[in-house]
Amino acid sequence: MPTVHKTIQYQGKEFEIKLLDFIHPTYGGNKFYKLKYNLEQARHAGRDTILTFGGAWSNHIYATAAACAENAFKSIGVIRGEEPKEYSATLRFAKEKGMKLFFVSRGEYREKDEPFFKAWLRDELGSFYLIPEGGSNFYGVQGCTEILGKGERQCDEIWCSCGTGATLAGIILSLQSNQKAIGVSALKGGFMRDEVTKHLAFALGSVEAAREYSDRFEIVDDAHFGGYAKTTPELIDLIKDFKKETGIQLEPVYTAKMIWALLRSHSKSNQLAIHTGGVQGLAGFAL
Repeated sequence: MPTVHKTIQYQGKEFEIKLLDFIHPTYGGNKFYKLKYNLEQARHAGRDTILTFGGAWSNHIYATAAACAENAFKSIGVIRGEEPKEYSATLRFAKEKGMKLFFVSRGEYREKDEPFFKAWLRDELGSFYLIPEGGSNFYGVQGCTEILGKGERQCDEIWCSCGTGATLAGIILSLQSNQKAIGVSALKGGFMRDEVTKHLAFALGSVEAAREYSDRFEIVDDAHFGGYAKTTPELIDLIKDFKKETGIQLEPVYTAKMIWALLRSHSKSNQLAIHTGGVQGLAGFAL
């Protein structure tokens, strides 16, 4: 599987970085892994339509539209917010790939996990296989257990950005005994550790089993730069300078925050940063 693995020397630190964007030309990154077994399960269930959720610049909407088009699925994107007069680049791409866009108010969107809301969607849109926002379910976690390859086994710390915690959970389940995972939360609130633990419990079948992994990972909660998709001039400067010095493009929602936190860590361990992709969303920022 085509991935790129580089040694980085930047701001006095040396670390490894694994670039997941190169796995696939249109839906690389961690979304490739999150969608892999979800699509297999949908086909096994005899469904020909995938429904999922996201915002106007969602990496998940972008990747799902591309993956469904390539794998002969119809796709529906339930989009947060009223339909805009002008679509984002992400939504235009999704529509070009054949995704039906179904806009709901932000209030309605907050109810997307409720049974009555899913029943309403089926009444409105017909039968579908539902993939949750971000692809973050049991099958998404299982796919993410395949992110680490044999070449990463010598690294002691595996760094990864966190949005829902599913990618990190998959990585945790695939760690060697000498390794530890460090998740950098892209959201404020201090709840990410609980979210990761919930994913672990669901994947393992019990809360008790998940607790056995409690010392295998840490969460960095102070690198969110104000919250999800929030930025500061410092973060934007890091993105620009990192690209100039290393040739690697970061984005402000996830990967730049992860690199910022890694650069400020005092660990002397061999560190591997997982670049989860998502650079298509850069079009939504004035960079």
